[in-house]
Amino acid sequence: MEIASVEKLKGLQITPLEDEEEEEEQKAQEIAVDEDDDNDYDEDEEDEEEPVILGFVEKPDHSWSLLRQQFPSKAGGVPAWLDPDNLPSGRSCVCDLCGEPLQFLLQVYAPLVEKESSFHRTVFVFMCLSMNCLLRDQHEQWKRHHEKSSRSVKVYRCQLPRVNAFYSSEPPKGNKSDKPLAPGAPLCNWCGTWKGDKFCSNCKSARYCSQKHQAMHWGAGHKPQCQQLSLSSQLPDSNTCNGGTAAIKAVASKSLWPEYEIKNEHESESETEMSEDDAQTNNSLVSKSGMDDSMKSLLDSFEGDCDRKSWASFQERIAKAPEQILRYCRSTKAKPLWPMSSGRPSKADLPKCHYCGSPLCFEFQILPQLLYYFGVKNDMNSLDWASIVVYTCEASCEGVGYKEEFAWVQLSSASPNLP
Repeated sequence: MEIASVEKLKGLQITPLEDEEEEEEQKAQEIAVDEDDDNDYDEDEEDEEEPVILGFVEKPDHSWSLLRQQFPSKAGGVPAWLDPDNLPSGRSCVCDLCGEPLQFLLQVYAPLVEKESSFHRTVFVFMCLSMNCLLRDQHEQWKRHHEKSSRSVKVYRCQLPRVNAFYSSEPPKGNKSDKPLAPGAPLCNWCGTWKGDKFCSNCKSARYCSQKHQAMHWGAGHKPQCQQLSLSSQLPDSNTCNGGTAAIKAVASKSLWPEYEIKNEHESESETEMSEDDAQTNNSLVSKSGMDDSMKSLLDSFEGDCDRKSWASFQERIAKAPEQILRYCRSTKAKPLWPMSSGRPSKADLPKCHYCGSPLCFEFQILPQLLYYFGVKNDMNSLDWASIVVYTCEASCEGVGYKEEFAWVQLSSASPNLP
């Protein structure tokens, strides 16, 4: 509700009928004002929207283009860690609900060049593969004491100054001749994601982030490799050479999501291109009918006119560039494009930065179209979401390694409630 409307509402003269009715009317006005103050996503403020950058996934032209020294934005596969040494560890790597190691979803390279400490800056998103954990996660994100919440979706921010120990201060050449200055920590031979700080007790060569991944690797074929690895254990660690090329080849897991490069485009440009292509044949990577099927499955489950109205507005905006998987707009005034009216956080639901106490601001949201590219089936128990909204420290505070940020997950109203 706009401020002018609130002031107008305050100035209304209520015709006196009964004292109780007057008191109820006054209370209703007070509640309307309170909700307007508390809700950070009032639909009446659409005229204040900030420019949005859209993210689209494409298969990379070259294998080296997604290595960390190229500072990529990418989805699926393994992360291209910005700080290759000081990786998240311990409970930061696992789902707080089931204890399974988290899987890499995507990363966005988003430097803040106005600050020296954030000349390089990347935000990483990880999540548990269990839909049951994601449902339980819904209850956790509503907790006001977020330091005590258990999450299945985790976000980490890393930033470096231009002059640092890992990369040249000069821009990358954009070819395979680019090399990092330091090799980085060895990674898990199974997932290629988390630090491999555990060894195979037999060959002392294979590295793992957890006993779970060690057991999975053993059952998937590491057992016959042990003898060969034992003989070559004196060679340089395969995870620490060529800036990560060998590490990617060493990943044994077949359950990682397919790897894509994220390409950016301003939403205004996308709208212009679509208007020009309306009369032409649609040769997009994803057919419109296929995209409609995946998106309309949510619409059928929505309850109430408010959700349907929000979905109609959401779908109208998304339809201008239906292949988008990400919407980026880091600003204190920016707001997500919510698919539903229910399940949105208020300002009070968003925590402060755990490290410096600054407020969090919206940075980007991840759309469910990404699941199409990952080949996730539209089954009852398959992973699904309406939107994953990422909030980061407004001050982008400094520090070594990775700082945990906050994700708000909005599911469709059809998702069953857990007891």
